[in-house]
Amino acid sequence: MEVGEKGLSERVIWLKNIIKNGLFLHGVRNNLAKIGLDFMPYYLFKSSLDTTTPQYIKGDKLDLKLSVFGEPEVNYVKNAIIGIEGKDLLQNLKNGETCIGIKHNDEIVAYSFMRRQPFYFRKRYFHLGENDSYFHSTYVFENYRGKNIAPYLRYQRFNLLEKQGVLYHYSISEYFNKSAIKFQKKTNAQTVALYLSVILFNKWTMNFTLKNY
Repeated sequence: MEVGEKGLSERVIWLKNIIKNGLFLHGVRNNLAKIGLDFMPYYLFKSSLDTTTPQYIKGDKLDLKLSVFGEPEVNYVKNAIIGIEGKDLLQNLKNGETCIGIKHNDEIVAYSFMRRQPFYFRKRYFHLGENDSYFHSTYVFENYRGKNIAPYLRYQRFNLLEKQGVLYHYSISEYFNKSAIKFQKKTNAQTVALYLSVILFNKWTMNFTLKNY
């Protein structure tokens, strides 16, 4: 195979994987948003220890420890991940949110932020009850991907937070992000509702409920 043909073949395989994982439409949505036409359908999911499926690590045995992260860990995350420069993760802590993560020895493997207070997502208000929490910004470092880390993190945090009265974990996944939807189904999360958010030219915001489950 010629070099040019090999490069073309690799691009075709890359495009097939993008479409297979549902990231093609996800990318189209992101590109439309850049020119001011921001249409985002998304699901609200709910999970609890009673309904979730136990999750285990794949591959090599890892010495994983679940803990609450403080400013040192959040600062490390901020400096280590490309593309989140615009996110003030420390402000999340200052706003009363909790960062829960996993370490292998002293190396950060994954993390997720949790809030207990009602919140807005794209200007839609979401109420949280006394036993509710909202998880967002889950991230698994590249060296640990493919090992079922994210589902494992979700499962392990139930035991940690149940002692604090946190029984129900809510999260949001974009409709076109098949990988995120697959993750939700894998952990047996309950679909609460399907919403549509429309933001036009960063000026006008509209929110619609497409379906309640």
